[in-house]
Amino acid sequence: MTSDRVVVVGAGVSGLTTAVVLAEAGHNVHVITAELPGVTSLAAGAMWGPYLVEPKDKVDQWSHESLLTFQELAADPATGVRLTSGIEASRTAQNPPDWATTLPGFQPCAPAELPEGFTKGYRFTVPLIDMPTYLGYLRRRLDAAGASIELRTLSSLRDAQPAATIVNCAGLSARSLADDPGVRAIRGQQVVVTNPGLTEFFSEDTGMSPDLLCIYPHGDIVVLGGTAIDGDESLEVDQEAAEAILARCYAVEPRLAQVQVLGHRVGLRPTRDQVRVEADPIEGRTLLHNYGHGGAGVTLSWGCAYQTRAMIGDP
Repeated sequence: MTSDRVVVVGAGVSGLTTAVVLAEAGHNVHVITAELPGVTSLAAGAMWGPYLVEPKDKVDQWSHESLLTFQELAADPATGVRLTSGIEASRTAQNPPDWATTLPGFQPCAPAELPEGFTKGYRFTVPLIDMPTYLGYLRRRLDAAGASIELRTLSSLRDAQPAATIVNCAGLSARSLADDPGVRAIRGQQVVVTNPGLTEFFSEDTGMSPDLLCIYPHGDIVVLGGTAIDGDESLEVDQEAAEAILARCYAVEPRLAQVQVLGHRVGLRPTRDQVRVEADPIEGRTLLHNYGHGGAGVTLSWGCAYQTRAMIGDP
């Protein structure tokens, strides 16, 4: 039966999560994607935290709903989600972001806890997500819910047929598929290294800087970041950027000095001035958009999926 089919376009973290939520609600879900898993989602660090996205009121709601779900998922090691304690710090005296103050274990750091050069920091516990494991978990959950997946590159959302409802989770490709010139890429690069025994994360509040600093331990590996290069759409590894990432991380965590580099991750964050989650009817069908999450795709994934389910209604 295809008269009630819901087609989800895209299989990054937003597309897979949306497809899971809809399929588990009883919808007849079919995913169309050019690649599986999505390169950008696979490249994420990833730590829950609203990262430079608007509109704030909706982002607060979506991220909180996602946080509650990730906290539940952390009870199962097979999901790749783990509640992890760590520090976010700043080299300039700044107040913590609103979202951080509500997290378990939130407390200001003593000066002795901070690396040299940092003036203020905060400790809290937050979901840390091992993306290769997590995307595999979402795929298994989607299969168990009876959804189907098709590898195909679309030239238009109107080609996502047959469908009663189309959900556009195409990320950067929404620029062409949804005729949205406001979508742009912010290039991210991370370095994967062996873990010298780290169990806590560390991240720096770098504001709008293109040079990020984050240390995310995932079992035997650590993901080190990163970059945020606005408008750069290259997926090639930048060796100079990789060396700079390593140097920044070594400077705050000396135990990283002797690690082995295992690989590099590069992705393009699909960014727009505001995340787009809304309906846009076309030709007698329902078109829903869910894209433009920037560097907060994981953080917003469940909340945006729940809103999409609410907009579609019951099957």
